[in-house]
Amino acid sequence: MSLDASMPVHIAPGTSVRTPFVANEGPHPWRRFVALGDSFTEGIGDPEPGSPGGHRGWADRVAEVLGGQVGDFAYANLAVRGRLIGQIIDEQIEPALALKPDLVTFCAGGNDVIRPGGDPDEVAVMFESAVERLGSEGATVVVFTGIDTSFTPVFRPLRGRVAIYNENIRAIADKYDCIVADQWALKTVQDRRFFDDDRLHMNALGHHEVARMVLRALNVENDLLPMRPDPLPQSTWRAARVNDLVWARAHLVPWVLRRLRHQSSGDNITAKRPEPTPIRALDLPD
Repeated sequence: MSLDASMPVHIAPGTSVRTPFVANEGPHPWRRFVALGDSFTEGIGDPEPGSPGGHRGWADRVAEVLGGQVGDFAYANLAVRGRLIGQIIDEQIEPALALKPDLVTFCAGGNDVIRPGGDPDEVAVMFESAVERLGSEGATVVVFTGIDTSFTPVFRPLRGRVAIYNENIRAIADKYDCIVADQWALKTVQDRRFFDDDRLHMNALGHHEVARMVLRALNVENDLLPMRPDPLPQSTWRAARVNDLVWARAHLVPWVLRRLRHQSSGDNITAKRPEPTPIRALDLPD
C-alpha cells in the first residue's frame, strides 16, 4: 500500500517512522540542509559572483527558499564538479553526517553513467550503500533521477543507460523511504535553451526549474515563478551548426582530452560551502 500526504499515519507509542511524505501544513520541518554531489549540485552553469564559489545553482535556490521560511536554518554544500560516485562517497558522506543534517540531497553517478562503458547497475550498488548510510541517523534523503537525454544528439545514445540508472534509483528510494526528485519527468528542461554552452550543465534557467521541482517534491510552498529568468530564444539551423563547431572546440575536445589524461574538472577544487551557514536570497535583477 502506498502512502498519501493526506492520509493519517498511526504510530505506536515508543516507535518511530521515516517517511518521505511530509504534510508541511505549517512551516517546513528542516533546519539543517546538506547537499552532496558533483557539478550539478555545485551549481556549475549558473555563475553568480555573489555566491560562494562563484556559482549559485538549484541547491542554493532551494536553500534560499527553505531559509526564508524559518529562522534557524543552515545550509552546507559539499558537492565538487567532476566527481564520480566513489569519490563522492569517500569524500562527502562522513563529513556530511558530521554536520548533523535533517535534510540531505544526494545526486551521484551521472558522471559514471555517461562515461564509456559506464554500468548503471554497478553504480546502483554504491548508490544504495550511500543512501543507507545517509539515512541511518533519521535525515530526510532526497535522490535524483537522470534527465531524459532524447532531446540532445550528443547524449541520445545514452538514453537507455540513463533509464536503467533511473529505475535503480527509484527502487532504492522505495526501499529506504527517500524522496525522489524526478528529472526524467521534468519535460520542461528537455530543451537546449535550458543548458549552458557546454551542453552538459544546466544554465540559470535550468537550475531555477530544477529548484522548483525539488521544492514540489518536498511539498514546500514557494513563490518561484516558472520560466524565470526567461528562456533564450530558439536559434536558426545555420546558427545552430555554427554553435556546434564552437561547442566541439571549446568543450568536447577538452572533455575527451581530460578523459585520456585521467584528469577531472574538479581537480584542486574544494566544496564551496563546507560548513552549515545561514543563507538568504540574493538581490538579483529579474
